[in-house]
Amino acid sequence: MLNTITAELRKTFTLPSAHVALILGTAFTLAIVATSAAGQAGKLAAGKPTSYSPDDLALNLTAPGVVSVIVLGIVIMSSEYTSTSKDAGGGRQIPATLVATPRRTRLLAAKAIVLILLSGLTAVVTIGAGILMTQVILGDHASPPGQLIHALGWRPAGAVAYWVLMALIAFSVTVMTRNGIVPMVAFIANTTFVSVTFLLTRLTPLARYLPDVAGAQMFATGYPAEDMVDPRIAAFVMTAWALALLAVAAVVFARRDA
Repeated sequence: MLNTITAELRKTFTLPSAHVALILGTAFTLAIVATSAAGQAGKLAAGKPTSYSPDDLALNLTAPGVVSVIVLGIVIMSSEYTSTSKDAGGGRQIPATLVATPRRTRLLAAKAIVLILLSGLTAVVTIGAGILMTQVILGDHASPPGQLIHALGWRPAGAVAYWVLMALIAFSVTVMTRNGIVPMVAFIANTTFVSVTFLLTRLTPLARYLPDVAGAQMFATGYPAEDMVDPRIAAFVMTAWALALLAVAAVVFARRDA
């Protein structure tokens, strides 16, 4: 199993799209945090009201960065089904991968473990840097370390878990579709442009249990919808979604033709 994980990790590092997603996603997210923190510092200096408290600013602003690990979750699997250039034979990677690792459940598990490691590391770096950067930019208006730690509590861990679980959900959907275009468009649009899942919270209370809506309750403050679930329930709901979709993806991947 360790050899399979190592092989999949090396393969992931050869994907240009994975590099772009993680590097640019992190850089763009931190740029947003820095710009917003500077604006908040100006408002605090002028005595004007702000959207978030100094303690909560970074966690709320780093949320869009989840797109980077969503893209990673998609390309880790969709790259197996992408046709190579004509000079390289025009074939797909998946037949060669299955020759090297015939046990499909082992292969899928290895990919999921690689995704968990990389998305978790990306989340820790981005969220941690965002929190630190915010406090540095706020300067005299920053919270003392003890107060900041107490105010944040376990929510940074909840934000990291949100990133990892969203990456796994995107990965599972890609396994089932065998194509990166549909999940890419759906997940990115829902996360950055028009959140269909958020709009559904205005129509039915059941939308509270959709994975991204529930997962946001693990770290976000001031979520613009009423009657959201408790953070502990949210963690259970989102984890259940990720595990269920992974299970379905594993069954589909194991039973159908490559």
